Amino acid sequence: MLNPEDLYELDGDLPEMTGPVLLHSLDGFVDAGQAGQLVREHLLDSLDGRVVARFDVDALLDYRARRPLMTFDRDHWSGYEAPELVVRLLRDEVGTPFLMLTGPEPDRQWEGFTAAVRALVERLGVALTVGFHGIPMGVPHTRPVGLTAHATRPELITRTSWFDRVQVPGSAAALLEYRLGEHGHDAVGFAVHVPHYLAQSGYPAAAVAALEAVVAATGLVLPSDALREAAGRTDAEIAEQVAGNTEVEKVVSALEQQYDAFAGAAERESLLAERQDMPTADELAAQFERFLAEQDRPDTP
Repeated sequence: MLNPEDLYELDGDLPEMTGPVLLHSLDGFVDAGQAGQLVREHLLDSLDGRVVARFDVDALLDYRARRPLMTFDRDHWSGYEAPELVVRLLRDEVGTPFLMLTGPEPDRQWEGFTAAVRALVERLGVALTVGFHGIPMGVPHTRPVGLTAHATRPELITRTSWFDRVQVPGSAAALLEYRLGEHGHDAVGFAVHVPHYLAQSGYPAAAVAALEAVVAATGLVLPSDALREAAGRTDAEIAEQVAGNTEVEKVVSALEQQYDAFAGAAERESLLAERQDMPTADELAAQFERFLAEQDRPDTP
């Protein structure tokens, strides 16, 4: 493996910080309801910041797998949207500095990439690294949004996990957390549970849950009003589309009963570890086909 520090370059002078937090959310892996995307776009739009480090995308990305967009104007190429994998310095609403890593998930050199991020963590004195994204779940939209938390040390999370041992496809973000833990660095991650029939659409309620988890874990004071307003509008639109559709209402009711039976009245943290039969997306696909089709129509919010 090449020197991991060759995979990034610093952009400007390093800021003076004491134990900052590093948030990370990358494109390319599972992000049901666009939970991670909505949070990072919200933070980048709401808070001032600047780039402090840039990764070598030529070394990390497969352009043929994810072709960047170019603009053709009549008789010439007039624009190229170059992909960026960067670390930005942002400040929360009370001026506390923190870092955020965003961009496409690397297609290659995962070990080099994670080693490079670890080098940055050590160079910038990062105290805690936090990742977040959405995962599709057999849950109804009418119940509180749950999430699964994980960390390099159990003391870093307070939520009880219902997970047993399971193997899932890996991601650069998961490997980053794993490697940071191996080297004694604190890292946590949050997978927000998104109703699988809403997984392909933007679901701001999931983004609100992710943001709240980040705030609770880091102590950062982050804006949330715009996300909450979007969540309220989206929830109202979903309720309007479901109301009066007997077929969909029956399926939602069945999911509610399953949710309540699994989670109980007191704890609704995660449904993943219950060893009981949950309906699959294929089993419910036919019943939600009309619902999803209505969501995808151009004249439907």
